[in-house]
Amino acid sequence: MITPSKPVPELKVDTLSGDPWRLADQTPDAFTLVEFYRGYHCPRCKVHLLDLDHKVARFNERGCGVIAISMDSQERAEKSRQEWGLGGLTLGFGLSEETARQWGLFISQAIRDTEPTNFNEPGMFLVRPDGTLFSAVLHTTPFHRHHFADVLEAIDMIKARDYPPRGNV
Repeated sequence: MITPSKPVPELKVDTLSGDPWRLADQTPDAFTLVEFYRGYHCPRCKVHLLDLDHKVARFNERGCGVIAISMDSQERAEKSRQEWGLGGLTLGFGLSEETARQWGLFISQAIRDTEPTNFNEPGMFLVRPDGTLFSAVLHTTPFHRHHFADVLEAIDMIKARDYPPRGNV
């Protein structure tokens, strides 16, 4: 289990821009928000990522970089971007199951023929610029998602009060 204030596992994925993305190369002022999503097959992910896509600039204004990552192939990630209308959100693809497990994500098996054989369930992580975890939200299903407006408000409070990571004892 990843613990707040401790280093997160290495994370490197390909992106639809054609450039590889490495967490260790990110230089945000405040945080990197890493949003792991289930993939193209998930209608809840569409709604969730559209909300995030509309808020990317607001996260960036707060010194927070943003990426959404799945175990999907490049083809499926491209379908997500095109069909869901994602324009400002960096999409990473090809997350390995091993890396998903290192991050503590729950793994599910397909129950429909439209789903990949195995895929990760959702998770959101706020990672500090030094590569340590500030906070994590894990899900075992596509339901009960966090709201990005609440995350923005939390970032404002964290910065204003110099609020420390919690859950690290």
